Formats: sequence, structure tokens, C-alpha cells
Amino acid sequence: MKRFKYYCLLSAILLAVVSSTSSLMAQAGKVSLDSPSFEELPSPDFGGNTDKKKFKPKDWLEVEVRFKVEMPKSYKEKFVNRVTVKWYVAIEDPSGGKRTVYLEKEVNHVNVPVDEEVYSSVYLSPAAVMRISGSDNAGERIVKSVGGEILVNGQPAVNKSGYFSSTKNPGWWTKLSRYDKIPLLNKNETPFKSLWWDRYAEIEERR
Repeated sequence: MKRFKYYCLLSAILLAVVSSTSSLMAQAGKVSLDSPSFEELPSPDFGGNTDKKKFKPKDWLEVEVRFKVEMPKSYKEKFVNRVTVKWYVAIEDPSGGKRTVYLEKEVNHVNVPVDEEVYSSVYLSPAAVMRISGSDNAGERIVKSVGGEILVNGQPAVNKSGYFSSTKNPGWWTKLSRYDKIPLLNKNETPFKSLWWDRYAEIEERR
């Protein structure tokens, strides 16, 4: 009798887990997006009395992707709690050897509107640009490829719609080695944090 009750309880738990998983899968989002784009941006000058410190602005390298989250009709909210963008940027190994390696960055966005185009971005600082290329003005040529994946509430987007790449082969990063000595930065980690606010999805701050 005890064994029967145990199996009944176990079956109920498994049924609840399966039901919960099915419910979550039913709420999986689809992502429509563009290919990532590149832009050189000089360090910003915010005016005021900042001209008391003389310096020549150097160039940052920005990579951004425009995306839109689409949810099924059963989803009644106008926002999703979290959208995670996993970024991969391929560069020539700064240590030498002419091999290609990749830099990695995970950016969590919160309060992301449904059915509205927003942007996510990552940046290479002027010091990173110099380290990779040996030049302050290397620009876009230091990047060989950019790609990534967008997750909606921690789940892969429907039909792999969250994958993006500047080349024709999404997933190329799985064939390269990761390089950890040069950081990719999210927008809030740069001087551009307060600029173009409404263009970009809100970034979750670490606490």
C-alpha cells in the first residue's frame, strides 16, 4: 500500500513537471532580427567644464543588432522579463600565430517590449582596439565575424530564430577557441551609457 502511494505521488510530481514544461514551451518567443552592424565611435565629450582636461578622443568599436521579440497570442503581457543576448566576436589572436579566436559577452536585457524593435550592443574599447591591431584607427577591419544567440526568458527562440551572424554560418564560434584577455563591454560599461537610451533594450544591472 505504501509503495502504491509512493508511485502515485511520484506520478503526480512528474505530471506537474511535464505540464509546467509544456506551459513554458507554449510561451516560447520568436525573434526577428537583422545582421549585426559595426560602427566606429569616438569617446564622447559631454561639454560643461570637461574641456579643462585636454585629450584627443580615441575610437571605440561598436557592434549592434536590431531585434524584435514576438510572442504567441496566448501571451497577454506587453513585455518579456528577460532577453539574453550571447555575443561572439572573432578576431585574429593578439598573441600571434595568425589563428582566429573569439571574444564572448552575455548581456541580459530586462523589461523588453513585445513587437517593438530595439537594439543590443557590445563594444571594444580604444585600448582593446590598439591591443588587437596595434593601431588607434583600426576600425572594423579588426573584426573577422560577429554572431550570437538571443534567448527569451532563458529559452531558445522558436525555430532557432534567435541566431544571428555577420557571415552565412551561424554557430562558427563553436569551432574556435575563446580569448579571455580582452573584454567585450556592454553599453552600460562604456561612456555611452546615457546616450540614445530609447534605442536600446534596458540592461540588467549587477547588484
